[in-house]
Amino acid sequence: MEKKHNAMSEPEWLEDFRRMNREAEVAGGKDKIESQHKKGKYTARERIQRLLDPGTFQEIDKFVTHRSTDFGLDKNRPLGDGVVTGYGKINGRLVYIFAHDFAVFGGSLGEAFGRKITKVMDLAMKNGAPIIGINDSGGARIQEGVVSLAAYSEIFFRNTLASGVVPQISLIAGPTAGGAVYSPALTDMVIMVKGISNMFITGPDVVKAAVGQQVTFEELGGYEVHSEKSGVAHFVADNEDQSFSLVRRLLTYLPQNNSLPPPRVKPRDSPTRTDPNLRYILPPDPNGAYDIRDIIARVVDDGEYLEMHKDWAKNITVGFARLDGYSIGVVANQPSHLSGSLDIDSSNKAARFVRFCDAFNIPIVTFVDVPGYLPGIEQEHGGIIRHGSKLLFAYCEATVPKVTVIIRKAYGGAYCAMGSKYSRADINYAWPTAEIAVMGPEGAVNIIFRKEIDAADDKAKRRQALIKEYRQKFANPYIAAGRGIIDEVIDPAETRPKLISALDSLRDKSEFRPRKKHGNIPL
Repeated sequence: MEKKHNAMSEPEWLEDFRRMNREAEVAGGKDKIESQHKKGKYTARERIQRLLDPGTFQEIDKFVTHRSTDFGLDKNRPLGDGVVTGYGKINGRLVYIFAHDFAVFGGSLGEAFGRKITKVMDLAMKNGAPIIGINDSGGARIQEGVVSLAAYSEIFFRNTLASGVVPQISLIAGPTAGGAVYSPALTDMVIMVKGISNMFITGPDVVKAAVGQQVTFEELGGYEVHSEKSGVAHFVADNEDQSFSLVRRLLTYLPQNNSLPPPRVKPRDSPTRTDPNLRYILPPDPNGAYDIRDIIARVVDDGEYLEMHKDWAKNITVGFARLDGYSIGVVANQPSHLSGSLDIDSSNKAARFVRFCDAFNIPIVTFVDVPGYLPGIEQEHGGIIRHGSKLLFAYCEATVPKVTVIIRKAYGGAYCAMGSKYSRADINYAWPTAEIAVMGPEGAVNIIFRKEIDAADDKAKRRQALIKEYRQKFANPYIAAGRGIIDEVIDPAETRPKLISALDSLRDKSEFRPRKKHGNIPL
């Protein structure tokens, strides 16, 4: 028979238990919490509650405190030590999470702070679940000296161990300075929030003192800098709530870990759907610009495409979509920017994305319209040879299913780099409009027929006639199809069902490479 509790007397420990929890939950003090709100920012706990499925968060190390005694720290030991850590669920799936608490020591990292983070990172790897970090930190805790740097190094080490094992997502929700920026940079995805995010190694005051340059926080490391110029930020959100929605959406495309496939979503879009409009989508001028995303949207499920690095290296687009409910990674040249040519930044952008997809069992679909590598002194001196070869390395290294569609131009070394047959793409399709050659007809004619053109009475007319002849004979997909380099020339209208069929046939693909510790990608 169940005993009745005496409502008149509570256990002696209960009051202390409640007091300790209340104290931990307002560790920085109500004034600091209000200061966060005035800046338009949530607190660490509010962020976690808004990101995770309701009622699923389980906190770890709530009562941890630092053990430093210098600079008056012995008189200030807030519970939790400036970071909230634990686990919960997103879309019903387990995730591990930490959130810097800017209300406590400005979110600065010390020894205990670092150990809390490494504990949940270790648990995430043991249990094969994603790691999400919400960053809002002034960097290393100066008062703790070298132990704070050691704590950062322990985090960096685990970021490296977890890379390619479990997805790692960093949400930048405040200033992130000094050592605090390196951990996000080591993770798979970085999301910044407009108006409140900054990332920099040294702040404006140090820049002014060191090199005499006057710069604001936004100019030095705001969201525009990292989403448009440096390429550090993969996504930008208008506000914190949108950033949480973005994390939740992003995870729907990703597996829990590298031993599992990405989750499948029940498709609403028919796998046999065709789109006759694709036959007319290219401009009449073979050099005319168009937006490759219009083609992607017509092919993938429900036109939904989650683009990464949208404003950086715009001559290539990468992102996630679905075909028949299955997650895919999309890589596509963008003819509306630099004619879709490959340069240093676009090669880096696409190579890292291909390697991410390969690490997490996400098939890669490549749409090709590339006139070549971008020529110029700046590109050559900047290392286009080294950077451009990263994309070749990534495609050749990847063993996930790879299907390529050549839309229009596929010239020279850039053709080789964009998921070609001999960089081991499994299925290679081409539209009838495809031009596959060492270089474009204009350049080829200038080289092959130089003497003949010079000898002609009407040089321009003769040159145009030779260009037309070259295009008819060589710049078409049937030569490559005749040699098996293209598996099939397809009706553009049938691109979607062709891709779905190809990927379905590759569902159980296994491909082995020579045993080695790791390759040496030309970083």
